Amino acid sequence: MVKVSILGSTGIIGKNVAFTLAREDTVDEIVMFSRPESLDKAKGETYDMYDALAARDIDCKLTPTNDFNDISDSEIVLIAAGIHREKGMKRLDLAIPNAKIVDYYSKKIAEFAPNSIILVATNPVDVMTTIALKASGFKKSKVIGVGNHLDSLRLKNYFSRQIDINSSEVHTRVIGEHGDHMVPLLSSTTIGGIPLKYFVEYVDLDITSLVNQLKRAGNTIISKKGATEYGPAFAISNLISTMITDTHKVLTVSSYLDGEIERVEGVSLGVPAVITKKGVAMIVPIHMNDIEKREFFEAANTVRDATNEVLTNLDI
Repeated sequence: MVKVSILGSTGIIGKNVAFTLAREDTVDEIVMFSRPESLDKAKGETYDMYDALAARDIDCKLTPTNDFNDISDSEIVLIAAGIHREKGMKRLDLAIPNAKIVDYYSKKIAEFAPNSIILVATNPVDVMTTIALKASGFKKSKVIGVGNHLDSLRLKNYFSRQIDINSSEVHTRVIGEHGDHMVPLLSSTTIGGIPLKYFVEYVDLDITSLVNQLKRAGNTIISKKGATEYGPAFAISNLISTMITDTHKVLTVSSYLDGEIERVEGVSLGVPAVITKKGVAMIVPIHMNDIEKREFFEAANTVRDATNEVLTNLDI
């Protein structure tokens, strides 16, 4: 029996992940954990989802609860709780208040679901990944942040749409911070098996515009509709399904580094990793050009400074 728990299940991300994951029909039970004052809302969400799932003959069990005992025996526990970004806010603006939430939940996961994998979606996700790691005491392979997985999917989508080619032909990746210091690996991007640097000689492709669009993506969506929901929900659901099905895909997640990439250590950043049912099986080596290396080091320094500030405030 495959069981996944979502902490913060009534928020925009939490409820969308629950429904997206349930629709994939790879999970037997989804525990929708909420605060006591939100329990009725969690129940209402499950009733609504059951009605929709019936049309697809899906029998996934949905369990609304505010009892931590119900998350026991979970393979994966998603932390999606926290204060969300508003228009004009940077992800790092949320660091201190959200760290308190992630710290609390991570300790509860360690107590009630000690054999689970912790998946962190709360922003700023790279900082929160380290908070969850230290608070839970888990091995670093079992504490994973959503990281740049969504950014990588967005960049893939932008290339696909601009040159009118199937997205499966685009192979690209974004690493570093899930924020202003994200690093698109353009030097290793291929389209139809052709390196990007050769492909741009034959098509009208504005790379600078694409990268700027990528970095503004979250704020652009928030400014127009108030929140991002479908993209993050599908990206997170995809990560969870990859772990459950043990397909050993290479996805870009936030993972605590001990020198695996360019000797960077003591910080969680988005890096390509082999994802399995046991978590991060290995961090995949990266080839970067000089510009990408410099940007990656800048991302590491920015996130490390923010993380240390949060750890000092929380006294962890």
